[in-house]
Amino acid sequence: MRKYFITGLLILVPLAITAWVLNLVIGTLDQSLLLVPERWQPRTLIGFDIPGLGTILTFIIVFLTGLLTNNLVGNYVVRMWEKLLHRIPVVSSLYGSVKQVSDTLFSSSGNAFRKAVLIPYPHQDSRTIAFLTGVPGGDVKNHLDGEYVSVYVPTTPNPTSGFFLMMAKKDVIELDMSVDAALKYIVSMGVVAPE
Repeated sequence: MRKYFITGLLILVPLAITAWVLNLVIGTLDQSLLLVPERWQPRTLIGFDIPGLGTILTFIIVFLTGLLTNNLVGNYVVRMWEKLLHRIPVVSSLYGSVKQVSDTLFSSSGNAFRKAVLIPYPHQDSRTIAFLTGVPGGDVKNHLDGEYVSVYVPTTPNPTSGFFLMMAKKDVIELDMSVDAALKYIVSMGVVAPE
């Protein structure tokens, strides 16, 4: 009986978590329907909501924004908008920081999370998987002896939180493993080993 119960758990738990995450993401993206005038919303037109319609609308908005800003006039409008935002005291620092991080993470030429590495952490006798994020810069670089790299150490099972470390390059071992495989390994707490 215990065997069947565990088998059932192994099948249903991943399905339930996947459904929960998808429901959360789609529910959040469906909030974009609030931008549409009430008389054009599905609830008013046909009497009920259509799950996922807001998600489609969100993707269309993101696509059109990219399409419209990827030309000379669009670039000019974006630059003017950013100049305006940089003049507002609190918004300037917040927007600047978020923009810099998003440019690094989503840029095809960026190096963020491009390589999985093995590092000694939290002490010299243990190892964990981290992601190479670049090299230290600014004044920090002036206070480090030797060659250093910047790494992000995600926490398990939630890789969205973690630690930023600067480590001696000699202590960092590059892995022959994709970032996706490394993330699966981390999220599964080592249960799903990479091939």
